[in-house]
This record gives sequence, C-alpha cells and structure tokens, in this order.
Amino acid sequence: MKRIFLFILTNLAILVVLGIVLDILGIDRRSMEGLMIMALLFGMGGSFISLAMSKWIAKQATGARVIDSPRTQQEQWLVATVQNLARQAGIGMPEVAVYDAPDINAFATGMKRDDALVAVSSGLLSSMTGDEAEAVLAHEVSHIANGDMVTLTLIQGVLNTFVIFLSRMAANVIDGVLGDDEEGGLGFLGYIAVTIVLEILLGILASFIVMWFSRQREYRADQGGAKLAGRDKMIAALQRLKAHYEPSHLPDQIAAFGIKPKKGGLASLMSSHPPLDDRIAALRSYNG
Repeated sequence: MKRIFLFILTNLAILVVLGIVLDILGIDRRSMEGLMIMALLFGMGGSFISLAMSKWIAKQATGARVIDSPRTQQEQWLVATVQNLARQAGIGMPEVAVYDAPDINAFATGMKRDDALVAVSSGLLSSMTGDEAEAVLAHEVSHIANGDMVTLTLIQGVLNTFVIFLSRMAANVIDGVLGDDEEGGLGFLGYIAVTIVLEILLGILASFIVMWFSRQREYRADQGGAKLAGRDKMIAALQRLKAHYEPSHLPDQIAAFGIKPKKGGLASLMSSHPPLDDRIAALRSYNG
C-alpha cells in the first residue's frame, strides 16, 4: 500500500509541476508538443538523475564501506585485483567497497567508466576462493567497461518516455470522447486515475524489454569476465553461485547490477539475470 500511495502521490506531483512549467513556457499541456516535452523531461531526465545518484544510492542502500586505505590482507588483495582488472579493461580505477550480507554477490554502478563503484558482499569474500572472487570482480569490471549502466539507463529512459507519452495521449483521447457526452469528460481526478492505470500497464510491458536487455548484458559480462580472469574461473564462480542457495540481499534499485538475481518474480521474463545453467552453458561454448 505504501508503494501504491507513493506512486499516486508522485504522479500527482508530476502533473502539477509539469502543468506549471508548461504554462510558464506557453505550451499547451494537452497538445502533442506539450506531451512530448513532458514525457522527455521526466522519462529521460528521471532515468539519468537516478544514474547520476546511483553510487550514492547503492552505498546508502547496502551500507557499503568504501576501502580508502586497505586495513587487512584481504582488503589489499581486493583493491589490487580490481586495479589490475580495470587496467586490463582500459577503464579508470573504480571505488572498491564491501557490504555486509551473507549471500554471495557483487555489483557495479556509476555514471562514468572512469568513476564507477565495485562492491562485494562479505558473504562472497568468506565463501569463494580467490580465483572465483577474481572472476566475479572481472564480471563487474566488464559491466563498467561495456557501459552497461549507461545503456540500460538510455533504454529505460526511452521506454519511460513512451510510457508517459502514450498513457497521457490515450487519457486525452478518452477524455475527449467522454467530453462529448453529458458528463463532460473524465474530470481532473478521473484523468489522473486513467493515466496511472495506463502507466502501470504500459510500464509492465516496458519492463519485459528492459529485463530482456539486462539478461543479454549478463552474457556479455560473463564473456568479459572470462577474457579478463579466464573462462574456467568464470565458470567455477557461476557454479559456486548455483550451489549457494542464499537469496540475494541486494535492494531492488541495484539488484539488476548484481551478479546473482533476486529470487521470485514473474518467471524468466521478468528476471534481470538468465538462469545460471544457461550462463554456464554459454561460457562453455564461448571461444573468445
């Protein structure tokens, strides 16, 4: 209920703010031009603001501690390994962090290839061998080198733009049709309600596309990890993940950037990661 309330409240705020902005600019908020400007502003703008804040959000959400000065031999190994992998991948040295969680996981995030964040769980450090952990780090460094965070943000932004535009365009059409009747259209609250329902439905369809792309980039990051650390190490790391049944403790905002998916969801179509068996099979047939 809290999420639904916040979603509705956010939509109300968007409508009010956009209405004021478009009125100031002299743009008809119900016109094609006004709707497109609104959709681009909030669809693309919102996605890139989230990406710009992704490192800060990830640190706050997981309680990750950035290793500024390694205090233990394990931390020294972790920083040195990421530094070596980043050099091989041709990117700047990312921030390296550790967060407390029992599951084997890691994630990478950040807006720039040369200013990213790689974080690993305490469970990964305690449960994986050095070779397996190196492969996971190589996988995350490959995400950064491939520009996956920016590409995923672009795709999400474009889809958000279409969701916002099409939902309001459809609401305008419905309002216009009903406006010919004695009721006089949807009214303000009716317009908002129809828009929210349409956004939810279109947003679900858009999520299928985003999750499909996310699954493809996991295969690419696995291949990148194999190039940087070795295919056998990458396969061994995925096999360790498969044998480790702890659910992911990554928050929803960054779960797609982890190496291990969260349990549950709408089967494979709504999963950000392919099945581990499929990833292992793809690596076994990879000759790059």
